[in-house]
Amino acid sequence: MRTQIIQKLSEITEEEQELLQGNGEIDKGLYQSEPLEEPAPGSYVIDSKKLLDAGKLITIRKHTRFAHFPAHTHNYVEVIYMCEGQTHHIINGKDVYLKKGELLFLNQNSIQEIYPATEQDVAVNFIVLPEFFDRALHMMNPEENPLRSFVLDCMTGENKEADYLHFQVADVIPVQNLVENLIWTLMNPTQNKRSISQFTMGLLLLELMNCADSVAVDSGTESQKLMLQVLQYAEEHYRDGELSDLAELLHYDLYWLSREIKRQTGQTYTEIVQAKRLSQACYLLKTTKKSVADIAGMIGYENVSYFHRIFQKKYGMTPRQYRQDCK
Repeated sequence: MRTQIIQKLSEITEEEQELLQGNGEIDKGLYQSEPLEEPAPGSYVIDSKKLLDAGKLITIRKHTRFAHFPAHTHNYVEVIYMCEGQTHHIINGKDVYLKKGELLFLNQNSIQEIYPATEQDVAVNFIVLPEFFDRALHMMNPEENPLRSFVLDCMTGENKEADYLHFQVADVIPVQNLVENLIWTLMNPTQNKRSISQFTMGLLLLELMNCADSVAVDSGTESQKLMLQVLQYAEEHYRDGELSDLAELLHYDLYWLSREIKRQTGQTYTEIVQAKRLSQACYLLKTTKKSVADIAGMIGYENVSYFHRIFQKKYGMTPRQYRQDCK
């Protein structure tokens, strides 16, 4: 990360100076709106209105060091990026250690406690209203996948999938570059800041979809990691990747894996691969002059008539008509 960003984020803030001189307890008034009645124990909610200017959908705030944050939830989506050092979180009762270069996504239902960070532990909190993800969601493939489901849950306030996603991506250069670009955009005066931030977030989510082996999820949702691996495999091997090959790679029984994919996604592995093939066919029809027969072969269909039939069933037109409509 750029030296000037780290230097700026490492400066001791006024709030941190007061913590160093006091007892290390945060001033809840900085984070929580005055409740209308006495709050119930454990109902501490960090309020986006205390952190976001009116009309904004996203902002960044350096994580306050030297302070213990008691168990709380948020009425927004929080994304934490660890710039230097590490921080210790307890999320839904589970210890999570966020290390340099890693990302932590928390939805509105996650219960989070944070232990005090030292001066060398520098993190950035992205405070994000759910509607900010609208453009990013449209950039993701419409096919069901766990990361897309997590974003949808954040936008609807539901809790069908994981409460948090911990991406251990310190060595994934495209992810690191996109996070730095997002921080830079939000820290500096920039024209079209909202659009740039939304597109950058969309690109970041697309890159994270390729990081199935680097994501940890909350207990009870380990199956989400498995589905990320399945979908990543289909993305990379849609032309000739067999489910038997994937089962052997992941050391799962073939028939169990087939049933689990159907249970988790509502689709068979064949249907997932077919959707990916047809999506790729659309891309090639729009961006190349290759013949329909060549495209069918490129995506894994030797039988051109069969390709025509399934394409027309999905899109209501032939491949040639689709290409014509895209001109």
